[in-house]
Amino acid sequence: MRYILVNKPYEVLTQFTDEHGRATLKDFVPVPDVYPVGRLDFDSEGLLLLTDDKALQHRLSDPKFKVPKTYWAQVEGTVSEEALAKLRRGVQIKEGLTAPAQASIIAEPAELWERSTPIRFRANIPTSWLAITISQGMNRQVRKMCAAVGLPCLRLIRARIDELELGELAPGQWRELTPEESRKLKAKFSMTKNPANRKVLVKGEKAPQPTPRRPLKS
Repeated sequence: MRYILVNKPYEVLTQFTDEHGRATLKDFVPVPDVYPVGRLDFDSEGLLLLTDDKALQHRLSDPKFKVPKTYWAQVEGTVSEEALAKLRRGVQIKEGLTAPAQASIIAEPAELWERSTPIRFRANIPTSWLAITISQGMNRQVRKMCAAVGLPCLRLIRARIDELELGELAPGQWRELTPEESRKLKAKFSMTKNPANRKVLVKGEKAPQPTPRRPLKS
């Protein structure tokens, strides 16, 4: 089994083919038969996990398992305590009420790379950086959460998936997980149960059959 971390650049699709000729993961990761765990929007950047471990891919992608993901969001405007409180409580977006998030103001991340297409700044309007951790997977969720509290998102970078961090990977660079990282990841999620405490089956896996009861003697 292979487990690969890649720093997905801006305007790269989270897939290996595209009929319209846009950049894909194939342009950066020359490894066959690995697939992304979850998605990262075309206009977002940062950490992706690729693997050929279908069982683990299923568990990490399934919203039931609430895998935490941390994003760095560059937003337009000054972040107020009220906006932070709303993000931490959950906000209403088109898809519904978001679960409470971890949200904090941060300095611009150290040694941040230049984006291939520069951010469009507006004169006399400051920008701020937020660290936001969520465990849901609604469409463009972090951007919509920021917009809902009056902070349009200018740039979005995924920095962390559970305990896996972006580290020093430059855009387009990738690395294999270390044996210890792979071991910890599989140990944490391979036997995870869903909230109903029922085993989640991977495609092709048979459900366990109940043990037959012996008839009571009269």
